[in-house]
Amino acid sequence: MVGNSKINEMKIKVSHEVPICLLNQGYSDYEYILPHLLDKYGEYDLYMREAWNKGRYIILDNSLHELGKPYEESRLLHWIRELSPNEFIVPDLWEDSKGTIELAKKWMNINLGDKTTKVAVVQARSFDEAAETYSTLKKIGYQKICFSYGANYYNYVSSHPNKDFGKALGRLQVISELYSMGIIKEDHRIHLLGCCLPQEFGWYKDLPIESLDTSNPIMAGIEGIKYKAGGLEGKPKVKIDEVIDKTFDRETLDIINYNVVKFREINNLD
Repeated sequence: MVGNSKINEMKIKVSHEVPICLLNQGYSDYEYILPHLLDKYGEYDLYMREAWNKGRYIILDNSLHELGKPYEESRLLHWIRELSPNEFIVPDLWEDSKGTIELAKKWMNINLGDKTTKVAVVQARSFDEAAETYSTLKKIGYQKICFSYGANYYNYVSSHPNKDFGKALGRLQVISELYSMGIIKEDHRIHLLGCCLPQEFGWYKDLPIESLDTSNPIMAGIEGIKYKAGGLEGKPKVKIDEVIDKTFDRETLDIINYNVVKFREINNLD
């Protein structure tokens, strides 16, 4: 098989996790794969194999957010061999800096082939711990690093009374402060994992954000929530695993389509 094309580093690339029935709708700039779904749903597996054959850029996650723990190592290695993803987000542990760093060290020594870039995640319980974790991951050798959307310490960094706003603002403040301190540099590569509020991504101008993934416009649409001019005031509750094999009526699909277009508009991503 031929290699996949590189993500254009001059523009933030977006991927939306969607139910199987929406995989062919062209909502995403690249494929963001949840490995546990590959093992559970044949249609999902088939679509991602076909995407690989077409040269789509692929980021393979480790499913921590969905499962509460990283997917089992043997299956991760299986899917890396099968799909040769352009990027693989190595296993991390929720809000556990020490454990995440240990896993990052372990996976840095696992040969995944020349085509796959290993990506690590900042897990922490405070700003200082996040700064130390980021610096350590860079020293280990990670070229690209993720920041998750839901870390509880974001609400200490930004004490907004709306917790979803606080987490969105908190992540922005953490990344901005790390940048102003010179810990994050202009040529670094950052991925944003998910979001509490869809309008957050428009706040990262002049920061080295390379890519992001979020199911927000789809999950909001499934709940019947249509984006307002400025986005949302709270995070949708439904999760991708709850709707991965569902189908939807025309009204719901229209809201999803509206939200996907509006998502790019409110974040100036076109």
